[in-house]
Amino acid sequence: MNDRLWTWPNALSFARLIGVPVFLWLVLVKEDWWALGILVFAGLSDWLDGKLARMLDQTSELGTLLDPAADRLYIFATLIGLVVRDVVPLWVALLLVAREVYMAVPLGILRRHDYAALPVHFVGKTATLCLLYAFPLLFLGAHSGTVATFAKVLGWAFAIWGTGLYWWAAVLYTVQVRRLVLADRRPGELKGAEPRP
Repeated sequence: MNDRLWTWPNALSFARLIGVPVFLWLVLVKEDWWALGILVFAGLSDWLDGKLARMLDQTSELGTLLDPAADRLYIFATLIGLVVRDVVPLWVALLLVAREVYMAVPLGILRRHDYAALPVHFVGKTATLCLLYAFPLLFLGAHSGTVATFAKVLGWAFAIWGTGLYWWAAVLYTVQVRRLVLADRRPGELKGAEPRP
């Protein structure tokens, strides 16, 4: 891993970050097809930046921060838009926000014991991917027609799986933190690890 700022994966992550407020504005003014296009771009670029980072050997410390930050911002921007538009109920948003609030506890414990963040877990990656698939489908499902009905069913399937896996990743992360603290491993052992899912 290096500390390069300008890499192709980082450029994609920056583009995704810039798209967040644009996406939210488009949702709120009901420019649905443009908003959906940005959301699809965000999902594809999320997959592509990881692929490019490995293929071009351009993994960077900045990238390990930007990538999950962009994912979370899209998730929350989409949640805000979908709740305001009555596409998803408020409790879904609260469940996902509660998970992020909860995660501050084990992360704080790690930092207090001088550990870096734990590596990204497969369950967390899968949860994020499910949610990034769920929201465009639910957004499409808010319209009328056969395609919209199919998208709504598929979107809710991804949303339920994504939310469940998101919380399961939090449980796994908590167990890992507990084991580290109880084993009292030496500080700094995990430095350079990627951020949590």
